[in-house]
Amino acid sequence: MRFMHIRTRFAPSPTGFIHLGNLRSALYPWAFARHNKGDFILRIEDTDLERSSQEAVDVIIEGMAWLGLDLDEGPIYQMQRIDRYREVVKQMLDSGLAYPCYMSEEELNKLRDQQMANKEKPRYNGLWRPEPGKTLPPVPEGVSPVIRFKNPIGGSVIWNDAVKGQIEISNDELDDLVIARPDGTPTYNFCVVIDDMDMNITHVIRGDDHVNNTPRQINIMKALGGTPPVYAHLPTVLNDAGEKMSKRNGAMSVRDYQKAGYLPDAILNYLARLGWSHGDAEVFTKEQFVDWFDLESLGRSPAQHNPEKLLWLNHQYIQNSDLANIVAATKPFAHEMGIDTEAGPDFAQVVGLLKDRANTLIEIAEGAKLFYVPAPNLSPEQIKENIAEAVIPALKDLVEAISSAEPTKEAYAAVFKQILAKYQIKMPALAMPVRYALFATTQTPAIDSVLVVLGKEEAVKRLSKVIQ
Repeated sequence: MRFMHIRTRFAPSPTGFIHLGNLRSALYPWAFARHNKGDFILRIEDTDLERSSQEAVDVIIEGMAWLGLDLDEGPIYQMQRIDRYREVVKQMLDSGLAYPCYMSEEELNKLRDQQMANKEKPRYNGLWRPEPGKTLPPVPEGVSPVIRFKNPIGGSVIWNDAVKGQIEISNDELDDLVIARPDGTPTYNFCVVIDDMDMNITHVIRGDDHVNNTPRQINIMKALGGTPPVYAHLPTVLNDAGEKMSKRNGAMSVRDYQKAGYLPDAILNYLARLGWSHGDAEVFTKEQFVDWFDLESLGRSPAQHNPEKLLWLNHQYIQNSDLANIVAATKPFAHEMGIDTEAGPDFAQVVGLLKDRANTLIEIAEGAKLFYVPAPNLSPEQIKENIAEAVIPALKDLVEAISSAEPTKEAYAAVFKQILAKYQIKMPALAMPVRYALFATTQTPAIDSVLVVLGKEEAVKRLSKVIQ
């Protein structure tokens, strides 16, 4: 392969939202192209006019950009290549590689019903296929034909799949494929072949739901004088219930993960491990993934989506990413929650305090609310219920000590240690009332860190109000 200029492609149909299983089919060809200093092409297969939509195209492009799957060419739209497909169909008709078929839908359905009743595989019977010495039926008036490819008779289609190994399909299993509909629009399997040939695609890395299409595509490509690319058919991605991942089975779209506060690098790392591995490596950078990626390490068994694993991985990336990057990524979520990040404590300090405990950016933004809402206006009943009267003397000494302490985590920790020793009480007995006095909740990060971020003046004001 080092002498070959690698060219791969991702060729989605824009007929619905793009989920993780779809994106894995983009990630692997992208990584293979990048590893081999080749080209990665995005091709939009939009010949299904009724189901294709621009919104779906936008989601595909946005999702790939969010993950950093950069393109060398594209997006290329099949509907803009219709003239090219029609040109090849004409060439195939002229050279005898294809022929018009006038069998009606009604006739075809009747034939299939009869075959199924006879426990035969439903397939076109070659009625309109021209052969030496064969007399074709009279052409019916007013009927626009489909165009069918003359599939080879006898023999087999054999290819060495980079994931599944050698696959052999008998040509007797394949009928004459329709390559153009009565209105002249080309069909999927035909367009794919012409595109792969015209774009010099060397490796087709796609889901194994396309295995049945491959022998047909190889036959058409060889008939046109082309050399089939290397095929690598990826096992299915299953959802957490063990079903094929799909919108119908509750799969989330890429946009959903973005809105839920996941980091793109975490998603990419997670997707990479859904069918590929490099030793025991679980957490790795995009650069490492590209450096390590090869087709030999692709798995042959279906990969199962694990939401808990993805959440864990996202936590790892939040915890270990550069603070400035997490601050920038969290701000939009904070603003959406109505948090004015410029009015209150330094937002970077707040994020720094919260990020090591968070699984998502939304969790960081929700935790940040505490520092930007007004001080709690606690009623006497709330104070009595949550702050024992016996701890008030310790709180008074704590306020006095905080007021004169350096505003650092170490200094505040020393103050708490001093008060705990004086009153012979445990940390929760003092920290819980302090948390409640500051925020009307007992759930916060480490209290000494909280005091630093909230600020000495604000902390003393809130504690003093409760003591009074």
